[in-house]
Amino acid sequence: MTLEIISQNKAFGGTQFIYAHESIETKTKMRFAAYVPPHEAGTKLPVVIYLSGLTCTEENVTVKAGAQRIASELGLIFIAPDTSPRGENVPDDADAAYDFGLGAGFYVDATQEPWAENYRMKTYIEEELLGVIGENLPADMGRVSITGHSMGGHGALTIALRNPDKFKSVSAFAPIVSPINCPWGQKALSGYLGENQIFWREYDACALLEDGAELIPCLIDQGSADNFLERQLKTQLFNEALENSGQKANVRIQDGYDHSYYFISTFIEEHLRFHADYLG
Repeated sequence: MTLEIISQNKAFGGTQFIYAHESIETKTKMRFAAYVPPHEAGTKLPVVIYLSGLTCTEENVTVKAGAQRIASELGLIFIAPDTSPRGENVPDDADAAYDFGLGAGFYVDATQEPWAENYRMKTYIEEELLGVIGENLPADMGRVSITGHSMGGHGALTIALRNPDKFKSVSAFAPIVSPINCPWGQKALSGYLGENQIFWREYDACALLEDGAELIPCLIDQGSADNFLERQLKTQLFNEALENSGQKANVRIQDGYDHSYYFISTFIEEHLRFHADYLG
């Protein structure tokens, strides 16, 4: 697969790339950011994939989080894909709502029309993107971890729970832990998958734990001043699912922090160090 270089900039001794490629899954051109740290020729590097939240593109975390400095120090490739397919023929919400359609793919494979043809972000991340990274970057695909924010935290948790063999660790910033039980998730899952909630369960971290999924090493940070905490994120449901399943994760409530990239930039270093411990 041919990668088109949209931009490249030197940073902390490495290079920050923005790439584009034609996607088999979404039938569109997809973009992703890739920070490649300084390394000797022939070296294969571990990878951390970051999934962004509602309305975001690959650019938000690349510009705002400050991940490049610590990724350079730790020798990590830091990947940030887009949050949905895009293009002239890609359907969007009729009212241009921020929480459904473009910028809001929810990391699912849609089954309902008109979304089913393009909105295949689950398989795009789990299979196609991993393949593109392995084929084109100096990446050790046996050492991959995943993280994300909000909708992307939901994506990171559910992808890791479905694929414990593909990832060494998972983390999340303010994740939507149970889309089945919040307005954002109910809108997205019903729209993309239909009304039968049986089909929603593979996209709900709490339901996956209840259904016996294995949780790999996991770190979650949630701000106490996050205005979405009570209605949309519902961190306590994940703690209850952990307890009921007999599994453990490090779930931290960070006093006074909100949902913004100020929060993410504060704790991104700890998350990358957490992953580096498991990536070796």
